[in-house]
Amino acid sequence: MRPAWDEGVVQKDPSLFADVPTSPEDIELDDRLMAGLGHGCRGLFITFEGLDGTGKSTQMELLAERLRAAGHSLVTTREPGGTALGEAVREALLAKGEGEHEMDPKAEAFLYTAARVQLVEEVIRPALEAGEIVLCDRYIDSSLAYQGYGRELGYENIISMNMWAVDGLLPDLTLVMLAPEAVRRRRLSGAEADRLESSGDDFFRRVEDGYRRLVADHPYRIRAVDAGGDVHEVGDRVLEVLREELDLDLAPQSR
Repeated sequence: MRPAWDEGVVQKDPSLFADVPTSPEDIELDDRLMAGLGHGCRGLFITFEGLDGTGKSTQMELLAERLRAAGHSLVTTREPGGTALGEAVREALLAKGEGEHEMDPKAEAFLYTAARVQLVEEVIRPALEAGEIVLCDRYIDSSLAYQGYGRELGYENIISMNMWAVDGLLPDLTLVMLAPEAVRRRRLSGAEADRLESSGDDFFRRVEDGYRRLVADHPYRIRAVDAGGDVHEVGDRVLEVLREELDLDLAPQSR
């Protein structure tokens, strides 16, 4: 896989990627992490990541339409959610508290992980074992970006907890959608902010920096995609990544 920060990145606006760190000279750690991990199933696991307003959910839905039109069997799901337990956890995580105490960052991290375990065992792993394509709106990388970096709980703490929780199940490909702040704000205008979305600008700067760090540190699995511009243009950039990384060739989005 070509690193997402080099000239092969799928992008329209190069300035979006100006702060993505350069590839680490020693990628032996990444080699060790990826060796023997993944999911070992017949199916294909693709996740969509990014800040709210980058259009990740829309792009996942568009890709699902294209895959179904091409005759592929697939499952779409989201985090937190996708199961009865996950949806209950989602409600607790996103609801604004009315008491004097805010949710503790560690409690938040454990709740996301608990919902993830249930989703993996109830939905994701069975679908992969059946040979289906699984598209998931957020997964482990959200916890790394939001809790590891955003809440400053630490990358190592979050990855260790999550890799144990899901028995090392990682996506075949993760797409991190990047869009300028002005674009994200415009797309979110008029929507009521939930508890997480009310965390403040400094928090979201740390989250975005975290996503960029993940792109740099895990070039074998994670690709950054410019999510600015027309929804169909972005969709075609997603297809380009699928062709490059998975040899999955789908027709461009009809205008």
